Amino acid sequence: MKIDISAHIIPPGLRKVASLTAGGRIAFTQLPVLDSLEARFKVMAKYPDVVQILSVAHTLEGAGNPKVVYELARIANNEMAELVARYPDKFVGVAAIMPLLDMDSALRETDHAIKELGCKGIMISADATRPLDKPEFMALYEKMAGYDLPIWIHPMGDHRRPDYDGEKESKYRMWGLWGWPYQTTLAMTRLVFSGVFDRFPNIKFITHHAGAMVPFNSYRIHNWFDPAAERKEDFMVRLKKHPADYFRMFYNDTANAGNTAGLMCAHDFFGAGHLLFASDMPYGMPSGYGDTLYENTIKFVEKMNIPAKEKERVFAGNARSLFRIKQ
Repeated sequence: MKIDISAHIIPPGLRKVASLTAGGRIAFTQLPVLDSLEARFKVMAKYPDVVQILSVAHTLEGAGNPKVVYELARIANNEMAELVARYPDKFVGVAAIMPLLDMDSALRETDHAIKELGCKGIMISADATRPLDKPEFMALYEKMAGYDLPIWIHPMGDHRRPDYDGEKESKYRMWGLWGWPYQTTLAMTRLVFSGVFDRFPNIKFITHHAGAMVPFNSYRIHNWFDPAAERKEDFMVRLKKHPADYFRMFYNDTANAGNTAGLMCAHDFFGAGHLLFASDMPYGMPSGYGDTLYENTIKFVEKMNIPAKEKERVFAGNARSLFRIKQ
């Protein structure tokens, strides 16, 4: 079995209600597999050993109204949980999307998702406009540490945020290609220095794109923070461990579009126990079906120069343990 922990979907009720209540402020992607179970199952039929954990790879906060965002999150999570119940041979769980405009709503929806729907964790955005170390997030982290289930961190943004002052938008699709890994790296770093890992030792975060910029730049973590530790700078002395040790506590998916060298870099830094198979289906492919994402991701994981037992952990073992999947 291969457990895809990052398989995206737009439940039909979510798209319908959002179109009525969000006034076009949420721009859901139009790709076949996002909406059509028939299209999804056609791809999955080519990979009969793959099962999916479903998630909505969009933020809902663009709706602007906290009550609307809460309603949309509830609809999305209920529909995804319904699909898991209806197709247990295809779907083994849900990463519940959170209504983050209002933290009381987020906490309420977390309880609903975990206790009533049986979701395997929650997903929040690494959008660079909202740092994940804000005090308001700590109640959410405490709750998820109590449930001993992970928090997916998914980058989000679009071309409307320019890369340079004086420009109107990000050019050449850099907002996604480079902007998303940078957003994730920012979020990871803010969480490390927030002390959240010391405050909630049981907390678990999953990053997209194999740990983003962190593993490739692991030496720079020491190059920049070792001198700060020697100078006893405040942001360093309040941590119990070296920042690199906290970075290694993140779990990370393999959704780097198929790149063995990149996966080996992540494996070298995080270890086999903190890598989980994921395709990012159906994003990144012009067809909008995501079948080549499975082909590439599986192939490049299999090419990793690691023992077969470690590959099994990446493909399924780590997910079974992290999400308490019995099948």
